[in-house]
Amino acid sequence: MIMAGKSLENSGRIHGGMIVMRLMALPIVALALLAVPGRTQNTQPGAMPALSMVQPGQWFLKSRTNAAESRSVCVNDVRALLQVEHGAAMCNRFVIANTPRETTVHYTCPGSGHGRTTIKVETPRLIQIESQGIARQEPFAVEFEGRRTGECKVAVQGALH
Repeated sequence: MIMAGKSLENSGRIHGGMIVMRLMALPIVALALLAVPGRTQNTQPGAMPALSMVQPGQWFLKSRTNAAESRSVCVNDVRALLQVEHGAAMCNRFVIANTPRETTVHYTCPGSGHGRTTIKVETPRLIQIESQGIARQEPFAVEFEGRRTGECKVAVQGALH
């Protein structure tokens, strides 16, 4: 079609094409706005119902695959359990699955690696953690049974990793 000596294809005013381009760009812009370093798209553990059940405090993470990986940690924010192999690294998290008793999150830690973790909540004091990914430039796959052992001990502040 010709309009004032120009075709609509060359003028960049094909309304159908512009609408499609805008609709395709919308999800990309929305994801970019939600990707804040060190945060999940759900900012409160309450937004992840399984984690809202878990009690902060001193936890013993017993490895189901390698006893040497077992550790005792002080957990002030239960979301830290989502990245057991990346510790306090600033990571972007994306919730993949979210049910009342189970949460699965994929996370990326710029310069430190990435992982995918599933936490299954049996009780507020007993959880199962499965995580795999890349940490310290090496692949990892870990499985822990987590048991809350009480309040955090001031003298012992164990790191997740």
